[in-house]
Amino acid sequence: MVPYHRISEPERLHAVIDAILTIEVDADLNHLLSTIVEQATGLVGARYGALGVLTDDGKSLSEFITVGMTAQERAAIGRFPVGHGILGAVISDPTPLRTDVIADRPSTSGFPDHHPAMTTFLGVPVRLEGGLVFGNLYLCDRLDGQPFDEDDEALVDTLGRAAGLVIDRARLRMLAEEVTLSLERQRMARDLHDTVIQRLFAVGLSLQGLSSVELPVVSQSRIDRAIDDLDETIRQIRTTIFAITRPDGPAASSLRRDVLEICDEVSSRLGLDVTAGLSGPIDQHVSQRTGDSVLAVLREVLTNIVRHAGAKTAQVSLSVRSGELTLTVTDDGCGIDPMQRRDGSGLANLAARAQDLGGWFEAVPGLSGGTVVRWHITQLSGEGER
Repeated sequence: MVPYHRISEPERLHAVIDAILTIEVDADLNHLLSTIVEQATGLVGARYGALGVLTDDGKSLSEFITVGMTAQERAAIGRFPVGHGILGAVISDPTPLRTDVIADRPSTSGFPDHHPAMTTFLGVPVRLEGGLVFGNLYLCDRLDGQPFDEDDEALVDTLGRAAGLVIDRARLRMLAEEVTLSLERQRMARDLHDTVIQRLFAVGLSLQGLSSVELPVVSQSRIDRAIDDLDETIRQIRTTIFAITRPDGPAASSLRRDVLEICDEVSSRLGLDVTAGLSGPIDQHVSQRTGDSVLAVLREVLTNIVRHAGAKTAQVSLSVRSGELTLTVTDDGCGIDPMQRRDGSGLANLAARAQDLGGWFEAVPGLSGGTVVRWHITQLSGEGER
């Protein structure tokens, strides 16, 4: 029988309808749960009430929202119950349960220290629309001193069923809001990456394209510092992108995509025809920190080719195999002197970056002219996975 059909008094039927209508369907879930237990307590004139929310496996309680106890009383009790004793009886058998003397029930495990004395009990499951039990309403001790009766059970059972439908809709609304928030995070990440970072790339590449022989030493030093600042800004933006996308999935940035975009930028802005080949699980196995180093090295190598090699073409190869990464850049320029010192040059910076990640760097003449740069590392993972 539908529970409200068992309510014999019209006034009490109107009371449960009023209680249901009082529940704010658009309220957030925490406020909604508090309202439900307050309405249930007032509906039957109980001194104490609680709503226990079940864990995902439905075997214990994950939350316990109470009415009738002061904050000091709750603090004195300590940890909220997890679903033993008479509370667990409603969990294991999700049907309404009434008892006139809690202590007389075989399943009673007793009350913890400092817990208020309670005698009569009414427990009713709260079911979602599909029948899944979300939690249980627990009520103790009517204010008039009488035990809970069949009408009380019918009232609270009716309220519990209606509350389950409202909770179901609230959870669906929360899920929709989370999806919307996730999509907005992804959009923000794309905007940061596709607009801000790429513009900074372009500025950095233009600055790196300036030949040092055309400028005074002081001016070149300032340009170098500006390039370093741009690299640090890009790194910070990438960290921000990772932070705003990580709660909902992998970061929006892709090392594979970033490498291709740098090659395109150099080709279009600096006049060097750059082709790229990429292989292996680059985005899956390379950390953000390592990826940022790869991009910085690639930009520096390509702009050095433009500034010093007089090359027309360059080939970029990035591969990840067996937990190791190799970046190779080959050009058709004038070549490099194998005896050239690295101290105080861009080559020293490239070597230092490789050493920091447990790797090595070399720049050697190509077999048919030009230069071959290899940057090889073994530390692919770390904090801030892409």
